[in-house]
Amino acid sequence: MRYQISLIIFIIIVFAGCEDIDEFVVDVLAEDPVAVHEIDRIKISFCLLNEMGDSTTVFEQGENFSFRLRIENNTEESLPFYDYDVYRLNDFCKVRSKGKDYGKPFKFLRYSMTKEMRWIFSNGGQAGFIAPWHDERIEFPMMHGYFEGLNQPYLRKGEYYTEFAYNFSFGYSNGKLAKEIETGKLAFRINFRIQ
Repeated sequence: MRYQISLIIFIIIVFAGCEDIDEFVVDVLAEDPVAVHEIDRIKISFCLLNEMGDSTTVFEQGENFSFRLRIENNTEESLPFYDYDVYRLNDFCKVRSKGKDYGKPFKFLRYSMTKEMRWIFSNGGQAGFIAPWHDERIEFPMMHGYFEGLNQPYLRKGEYYTEFAYNFSFGYSNGKLAKEIETGKLAFRINFRIQ
């Protein structure tokens, strides 16, 4: 009897601790090198760009690359967006390889305006964040914040990855009612190679 109660408590703890996460992984040489989640006609994509601005997972040694997060509104209504904390995540744009942490390409300095709500217009309007890995800028504005480039050294040949998970939220208003749209936790992982 004691064993059965312990087993039931264990099962409850395990399932209570499980969080439903929608995960998207892009592997090296994937046909489509962009991790995309689309929820209620809101498309959120994460990818790496080469120096020509093309999304890819393979880079030459000494080539700079950039991280790009893009939110696209394909609904019929404009969405207010004020959830800028994604770029403050410890894992956002962080590079790792076989247990080694290479850090992030930028340091968050401050908000341009305190959580100011901005609109992502309907029918294909976009908001985005792009950060180069090797970035010498002392201060640059992006997505309602100010950042400092950390001038990361070019990566050596090898296999790397970047990943993060986040619950994006949007304010929504039709003139009278206001509610918040949440995506649920979305996980993005991109495996990439320096050759």
